Amino acid sequence: MIHDDRAALRAACRPGVGLCTIVGIEGSFSRRLGAQLAVAPDGTITGSLADGCLERQLAAEVLAGGERRVMRFGAGSPLIDFRLPCGGGLDILIDPAPDHVACAKVADALDRREAASLSLRLGPLEQRQFVPALRLLLFGEGPELDALALLARTAGLAVETFSKDSGADGLSLGHAPVGVSVDTWCAVILLFHDHEWEQAILEWALATPAFFIGAQGGGPARAQRRTRLVAAGVEETQLARIASPIGIVQHSREPVALALSILASVVGEYEALHPHA
Repeated sequence: MIHDDRAALRAACRPGVGLCTIVGIEGSFSRRLGAQLAVAPDGTITGSLADGCLERQLAAEVLAGGERRVMRFGAGSPLIDFRLPCGGGLDILIDPAPDHVACAKVADALDRREAASLSLRLGPLEQRQFVPALRLLLFGEGPELDALALLARTAGLAVETFSKDSGADGLSLGHAPVGVSVDTWCAVILLFHDHEWEQAILEWALATPAFFIGAQGGGPARAQRRTRLVAAGVEETQLARIASPIGIVQHSREPVALALSILASVVGEYEALHPHA
């Protein structure tokens, strides 16, 4: 199983589980400042930081117990027989007995789709900031919708789909979605061939704090979409929020290729917005 950056935090809510946090990076490294790893009493590891060797070393440190401490690994470390594959240096806070209640409070906030922070209480990184996970709201029809939903779910992302072909989804031509919550960590994506369905959904989406709004469509469809939205009173600043064409690979025409292109674009924007979360 591939864990996201919040998995170690959730594991550390349980008694007896230790927590390791990257609090300093010197040089190049593949993970972000604040990346975490949890170690259970039986040695089970949740999360990942490097190639496995570092994880095993950290697990041994956690299981050895003692006070919380910051240790240097890689360049500049007194552990001369241990080197990181990237050649950099890491300062890692090793906490054999983290505040499990505080971890649970942060996890609860994330479940409520709220940002939160965990006090580390030692080391140069005083607070570990967390934001809710990326959530995709997909509206549309056909194989493009199915392909994007499948790829996103396979990647472990939260996905909600709304198809015009399914009466159970509550979509109705000319009406905004009902009962759909949207926050600033959501992406709203429209994958319609019948572009008449877009108008009400886009007007609704533009009134939400979604960080990404995208809609598929060729040149004529985009021009008609813009004309309709302008006629409805949508301002230029709002129109600029709509990504179209959508995806990093322009003119993708195969459903899977389009899905990969869109997913890469959305994840890239989410990561850019929250580089340290």
